[in-house]
Amino acid sequence: MKKSHLLVNMSTTLLNALAMIIASISFYITIPMQVSTQTLKLPRGSVTNTIKHLQKEGHELSMIDTYLLVAIGQPKSGELEIGQGVMNRIDFLHKLTSATEAFQVVTLIPGETRPIFLEDIAKLYQLDVKKLDGNYSKYSTYKEAGILPETYHVPKGIKEEKLISFLVKLSEEKYKSLATEHLKKYDKKEWLRYLTIASVIQKEAANNAEMPIVASVIYNRLKINMALQMDGTLNYGKYSHVKVTPSRIRTDKSGFNTYLNSGLPPYPVCSVSIEAIKAALNPAKTNYLYFMKNKNDVHDFTHSYDEHLKNIARARK
Repeated sequence: MKKSHLLVNMSTTLLNALAMIIASISFYITIPMQVSTQTLKLPRGSVTNTIKHLQKEGHELSMIDTYLLVAIGQPKSGELEIGQGVMNRIDFLHKLTSATEAFQVVTLIPGETRPIFLEDIAKLYQLDVKKLDGNYSKYSTYKEAGILPETYHVPKGIKEEKLISFLVKLSEEKYKSLATEHLKKYDKKEWLRYLTIASVIQKEAANNAEMPIVASVIYNRLKINMALQMDGTLNYGKYSHVKVTPSRIRTDKSGFNTYLNSGLPPYPVCSVSIEAIKAALNPAKTNYLYFMKNKNDVHDFTHSYDEHLKNIARARK
């Protein structure tokens, strides 16, 4: 056989072999896979480690998948949104490199207290409430109102310390920005006072529009050393949703009872919104000392005690 014919035969054989390999791979990557979970938790590390981890988790992967994943790109780590159901192999491998991280939503409502908030997220995401509380004390300067009430998106599976440190860090950044804007500095002792006033506003105001007016009542009473006498200050801690009764006013001996104590509570009574903070920083200019919720669920404000008594009588009719 001539040399040229031998080379042609070898080339043909190689091309046929290559075609068979390509055909085999093309078939392999289209083999459907059943993905039973919406998310996958992948470790940091090499492609080989990723494939081994997925094999241990029950996914039918082989050495071929390792080579394919190397060609596609570096897989991500963490909790990833993969999508549940049947998908072909190449789509599954591609999602390991491109899927977004899975998030869970944490929402703190304005006016809610630290104990209630921590208990709620502990139940919702199967976390340890004692660890949450311990890390809150570790990372936050403020016994209450250390986390700004908002909706946060955090990685699924986040642990207690990382969750609290993340929430406190974001809140501190916002507090610093507000303090610098309005006070030209962020002094935490000074800011604690504003947060405390804002928390009383948060508990007492019927809506955001009322907040600067409620703030003016607080400042006007403090100025003349008049007790605040506001029910909202008794909705602190575990009493967040407990109705304030005459008996409670008589028996609560804490510093949060502004009927028995003059001045502000010892620290904020609840989480505070940006609107409440801005009202504390910029109260309306009024001479009001009293307010009473009317039948329209907003407040009537007055400087006159006699008029205040009339407002009470009207509200109770």
